[in-house]
Amino acid sequence: MNSDNLKYVLSAFVDRPLPECYPRQLVLPCDSGKVVGLSGSRRCGKTFVFFETMRRLLTQGVDRRNIIYLNFEDDRLQPIQAGDLDWVMRGHRELFPHNSEMKNYLFLDEVQCVPGWERWVRRLHDTENIAIFVTGSSSRVLTRDLSTALRGRSIAYEVFPLSFSEFLTFKNIVSIPFNAKREGLVRHVFVEYLQWGGYPDVVLRAPELKPLILEEYASVMLFRDLLERYSIRNELLMRTLLRYSFRNTATLLGMGKLHRDLTSQGLKVGKNTVFEYMEMLTDSGLVFLLPKFAESVRKQIHNPKKLHVIDTGLISAFKAGSERDIGRKFETAVFLECRRNSKNWYYDADGDEIDLVDEAGDQLLHSCWALLDASTAEREQRAMTRGASRWPKATNVLLYHEVAPFLRAQIPNAREASQWFCDGFASHAAGASGKRTGNL
Repeated sequence: MNSDNLKYVLSAFVDRPLPECYPRQLVLPCDSGKVVGLSGSRRCGKTFVFFETMRRLLTQGVDRRNIIYLNFEDDRLQPIQAGDLDWVMRGHRELFPHNSEMKNYLFLDEVQCVPGWERWVRRLHDTENIAIFVTGSSSRVLTRDLSTALRGRSIAYEVFPLSFSEFLTFKNIVSIPFNAKREGLVRHVFVEYLQWGGYPDVVLRAPELKPLILEEYASVMLFRDLLERYSIRNELLMRTLLRYSFRNTATLLGMGKLHRDLTSQGLKVGKNTVFEYMEMLTDSGLVFLLPKFAESVRKQIHNPKKLHVIDTGLISAFKAGSERDIGRKFETAVFLECRRNSKNWYYDADGDEIDLVDEAGDQLLHSCWALLDASTAEREQRAMTRGASRWPKATNVLLYHEVAPFLRAQIPNAREASQWFCDGFASHAAGASGKRTGNL
């Protein structure tokens, strides 16, 4: 790394205004005494969470010159090695010597681009008057690199594409309960949310640009976040698995069957390689594999996993069609809403499937896009009855988007989906006390 280029980058950041941004539901602690780590897929909004945190620091009286920001994907910093990182604080002191004794706030974007970054961050944390924030487009930054190297000195957060309530904020729509006109608008844009997903830049773009942006995201995720990052040699296999995942969200995935399907397509690949590549997909934050609820870890391992993807809008980018199986997109959106708040979710299937069960068995969630006939209602009722029998004290909720009038009173604890999303997860976990609960 060229030290003059580094000084230019540091000085340019101080001179330019912070980008305008919509606030997110995630609010980072500014002075926790820990290294704060953020992980999440590319373009989900990690950097703008940084900028919003910087804006709060400025309102608290922090001098702009004591806020340091570096994006390690910046070509002006390339090539960069762990040994070059000492130039960061040295260059900052040379640029702003009068601020060198004050507390600094260091924001490091895409740290996985610098091998060995975690040892440098640990030393800074232990020896400098500094608050450190890092992001990475890989869950490994949190679960392995950050936690292992810092040994109790860090806290970690995941950033997802926009939740539906954040989506409404970005579109300047306010949900007003018991207002028929506003509820109708919220229901209408909920369909848009499922179709195009929650990536912030996509939400704010004109309709004709949305598919083009999502296709670009899909391409960058394949080449930058998978092939390059993991030095993958079998590009065809990874491309096939990525496409398969986004075309089959909210379905059961058995690794043995997947391996057989791939070999039947002429791909010469071992079962262990398929396992490794799927692990890379989950590590990158693009895919989630939900285990079956079972007290035995062995049973969890041997049962198929429920596959979910990071964003419903990306499904169309993998040539699945923007209208493909709205029910699967709906189920994945429900999963993502829950996953934003807790990692420990399961599915359960012994005949009638329960879409989501939390680790304690306190919450059961079922999803059905359209309750329009008696047979569909009967199927969902069977699943809810089975769930209530196994977890009698659990909150047992069925989410829907459309319902036939003659079915409106047949299933207790059913809720209209867009309102459930608007209420927020805290109310779901508390049994939606004071919210719009009740029958269809």
